[in-house]
Amino acid sequence: MSQEPEAGAENSTPEPSAAKSETEVVPNPALPAWAEEMRRIYAAGSNSQFLLYGNVFDLVPSGLEEGVARYVSIRRFLTESMFAPFDVVIHYDRGRGVRVRKGGEHFHRFLEAFDTFQGTSFSRLPSGAADNLESLDLANLLPRDAKRALELIDRFVRGSQHRTVPNPDGGRTRAPLRVAVLVDYAHFIAPQGDALHLSGDRSQILIKLLDWASDPAITGGQVATVLITENLADVNRLLVESPYSAKIKVTLPAADQVEAFVEDLTREEAGFEAACEVDRPTLAQKLVGLSLVNVRGLILRALRGGEPITQAYLSRMKKELIEKEAFGRIEFIESKRTLDHVAGHEEAKRWLRQDAALLARGRIRAIPMGYLLCGRIGTGKTFLVECWAGEVGIPVVEIKNFRDKWVGATEGNLERIFNILRALGQVIVFVDEADQATGKRDAGSGDAGLSGRIYGMLAKEMSDTNNRGKIIWVFATSRPDLVEVDLKRQGRLDVHIPLFPPSDPAERHALFYAMARKVGLDIDAASLPQPPENEEVGGNEMEGILVRALRRFETQSEAEARPIEEIVAEVITEVRPSPHIERLRLMDLLAVKECTDERFLPERFRQLSLAQVNQGIEQMRRLVGE
Repeated sequence: MSQEPEAGAENSTPEPSAAKSETEVVPNPALPAWAEEMRRIYAAGSNSQFLLYGNVFDLVPSGLEEGVARYVSIRRFLTESMFAPFDVVIHYDRGRGVRVRKGGEHFHRFLEAFDTFQGTSFSRLPSGAADNLESLDLANLLPRDAKRALELIDRFVRGSQHRTVPNPDGGRTRAPLRVAVLVDYAHFIAPQGDALHLSGDRSQILIKLLDWASDPAITGGQVATVLITENLADVNRLLVESPYSAKIKVTLPAADQVEAFVEDLTREEAGFEAACEVDRPTLAQKLVGLSLVNVRGLILRALRGGEPITQAYLSRMKKELIEKEAFGRIEFIESKRTLDHVAGHEEAKRWLRQDAALLARGRIRAIPMGYLLCGRIGTGKTFLVECWAGEVGIPVVEIKNFRDKWVGATEGNLERIFNILRALGQVIVFVDEADQATGKRDAGSGDAGLSGRIYGMLAKEMSDTNNRGKIIWVFATSRPDLVEVDLKRQGRLDVHIPLFPPSDPAERHALFYAMARKVGLDIDAASLPQPPENEEVGGNEMEGILVRALRRFETQSEAEARPIEEIVAEVITEVRPSPHIERLRLMDLLAVKECTDERFLPERFRQLSLAQVNQGIEQMRRLVGE
C-alpha cells in the first residue's frame, strides 16, 4: 500500500515553530470568562480538546468595528479571535459537512495529494473557487457522514504536524501547521449511550474523538479541537468524563454584559428613550436570564413594531422567551393573590413573610436553601406557593415534567433548566409532587439508572451554597417519606413546613369561605353555613361540597328557586366521610415527623414524641397495606 502524503508539504517560506503561548492563542485580551478559561488551559498545554457547552448559540462581543461594538456568533468568534493565529480552522457538522474557514489552500493541497494516492476527486473545485482558497465550503465535495468526514480531517491534522519547508542550505525544516477543528452539534455525532451498544460506525467516531484528546501526536502538536453542544448530558459520557478534555461552560450573560449590549444595540435606535419607560440599566436588570439573541429580538421587535417597552411588555416577553428556551419545562407562576388569601396556616405564612422581607433587604445569608411543604392532599401546599409568589418580589417558577423517553434527553432537559435558573439571578423554584419528580439514589435497573442520575443532578445543584438566597427550592409532597433523605436534609431543604386541615370551627369556616371565593360563589362570609364539624375535612373536600352545591343551584327549576345558602347547608348534611381516612392520617403523621419547628404543629401533635409518631405511622401503614 502506498504511503500517505504529508499535509502541506509544499515549497513555501519557512515558518518558525509555534509554541503554545498566550500571545499566540489570543491576541485580544478582552475575552469573555469562558474564552479566557479556554485560552489559559490551551496555553498551559494541559488540554487541547474542549467540550464547549451551555449558551453556545448566543452572540459574543468581538472588538470594535468603526468605533461600534461588534457582536458575532460563537463559531465566528472562535474562528476570527480565539484561533486568529492558527494557520487552518476547519468546521464540521453533519448538516453542513466540512468547511475550511481559514487556510483553505493548505487543505486543498492535502486533497490533491490524497486524490493522487486514493483515486478520489475531492480536490476538484467548482468554477471560480480556486481564485480564493483561504475559505472553502467543501460540503458538496467531501462526504458529510461523520465517519468518513472525520477520517479525512484526521489524516489532514496528523499530516499537518509533519509538514516541512526548505531551508537555505538545501535541507528541510519541520514547520507544523497550527490547526483548529470545530465539531458542531457534537451530540449528533457522539450521542449519549452505552459504549457496548454503539454500532460500528458510531464506535469508530467516538474512538476518533477520544483519540484527538489523548494522542500525544495531536496533543503535543499545534492542534486544538472543540466539540460544541448545548448540553453535556446529550454527549456520550466517555467524552464528557474523559480526563483529557476540558469542559468549558458558556453561561447566559450577566447583568453588566446585558447592559453593555443594550447600550450598544440602542445607541443608534431613534426613539428608544421615548418608547422605553425605564432607563437602560433598569432594562438590563429586567432582561437578565435571556440570551443576547433574545434580548435583541425583544427590543427590536418593540421598537420596529411600534410597541412601547413597558413593564408589562418586558414581563410578558421575558416569561415567554425563557419558557421557550426551556421547551416548556419551566413555567413562571404569576399570581395576583397574596398570603392574605390563605386561610389558616398562620405560622407558615409568618415564616414565609419574614423570608420575603429578608430577600427584599438583601440578607441572603439568613435565607434557607429550600423548603419542604408536606401534608395530606388538599391542605393547600400548591396554593400557598402561588400566594407567596404574589408578594415575595422575585420570580417564582415551577419545574414541569422534564423526563423524556430518549436516552440522555432527561438529563439534558434538567441541565438546560439549571442553566436558566442560574442566569435569573434570584428565583424560587417550585417542584410539585416532589416524591414523583426527584428520582431515587438506588432506583435499580428498571429505568436504566435514569432515576439515580436525576437524583444525583438535583442533589449536586441543591447543595451549592453559592446559590443561597439566589436559587431557593420549594418541594411539595403528601408523601415526604418517598423523597430521598439526602435531598430533604438540612443544607438543601432547611425548613420543613407541615400543613394540616383546620382544627377549630373558626379556622374551618375561614377555609370554607376561601374555597367559596375560589369557586366563584357569590356569598358573604356571615351567611355561609358552617362546614362539617370534622377535623378530617380539608380544603379539597370543602371545594367538592361547594361545587356540588353550585351544580344543584344551577340545575334547580324556577319553581324551586332556593337560595344558595340553603343548598350549601343541605349538601353539608349529605357529605359522606372519606373512604381513605387511614391513608390521610398516615400523610398527617408523616408531615409531623418531617417538621423542623414545632411552631408549625397544631396543639394535638405537639406533645407527641418521635417514638409515638413512628408507632402511629407503622399502624397506619399496616391498615393501608403498605
